[in-house]
Amino acid sequence: MLTTPRLLLRNWKNNDMEAFIEMNEDRDVMQYFPDILNAEQTKALYQRIQLHFQQNGFGLYAVQEKASGTFIGFSGLMVPSYKAYFTPCVEIGWRLRKQFWGKGYTTEATKLCLLEAFTKLQLKKVYAFTSIHNSASEKVMLKLGMQKEGIFRHPNLPLHHYLSEHVLYSISSNNK
Repeated sequence: MLTTPRLLLRNWKNNDMEAFIEMNEDRDVMQYFPDILNAEQTKALYQRIQLHFQQNGFGLYAVQEKASGTFIGFSGLMVPSYKAYFTPCVEIGWRLRKQFWGKGYTTEATKLCLLEAFTKLQLKKVYAFTSIHNSASEKVMLKLGMQKEGIFRHPNLPLHHYLSEHVLYSISSNNK
């Protein structure tokens, strides 16, 4: 469990699932992904998140707003499952429910995850990437002090897919 003045990054609870499913079915939240996730796909993602924690000792935390006790999304560290010129690596990721956008929660949560990456986990470098069209997530990467490494085509998307081009950012432990 990790904490900031406004947020709790914690293990997932069964009662997070309804809001998690709702978040992944929201077209605005999922606009930079190939498609929304239905309930079964979200449950499968939840299982992958749990397995990742078991196998790696870190993963995507459920993020809870302290004031309301509400599940607002996730943030944390993952090992991408695909091959690219920068993998294997550890990426930082996040996704928040739309009603919690614009409050600085993403930056607050991800800064805490980076601190854990470089102190507790002793990682040397952490990556982040998103579609070239996702300027909001790219702004978060810049707020985290990450440096742009370039653009790549996501190997899980068709070559000419609208979302295939991704920006790649990274931050090293000595640059935090």
